[in-house]
Amino acid sequence: MSKKGSYKRIGGDFRFGDESVARFINAVMLDGKKAVATKLVYDAFGIIAERTNGEDPLEVYRKAIANIAPVVEVRSKRVGGATYQIPMEVKPSRRSALAFRWLKTYASRRGGKSMAEKLAAELLDAANEQGASVKKRDEVHKMADANKAFAHFRF
Repeated sequence: MSKKGSYKRIGGDFRFGDESVARFINAVMLDGKKAVATKLVYDAFGIIAERTNGEDPLEVYRKAIANIAPVVEVRSKRVGGATYQIPMEVKPSRRSALAFRWLKTYASRRGGKSMAEKLAAELLDAANEQGASVKKRDEVHKMADANKAFAHFRF
């Protein structure tokens, strides 16, 4: 039996009960230190609540993830002797995984005192459709748009 699609669902996180937040905590985690990652994400949510005057940080987080998640991406395919970049739709699970990865990467590159502050700043920028992670999504979409001519090579 194939393992494709038969993965163990993780439950929600213990503060919000949201599976997406639990997956984000797992994406932020380094070297199996889940308690550190959990504290970091919840501290970032606290900073978001402070900076937005009590607005629900979960809503800001959801809006940021929706703004970062790519709809299309390019994949390489070899046809004959040439390799083409073919635009393909992104599955929802990969869409959120890419959003988490870009958010973590660009937050760590930001200037700031702690990772929680950097993560909060990147989430706030992404919710306002700014920041490096949104720029990355736009680059991926532009690349897919530029290679529309090769869409007939889809596999």
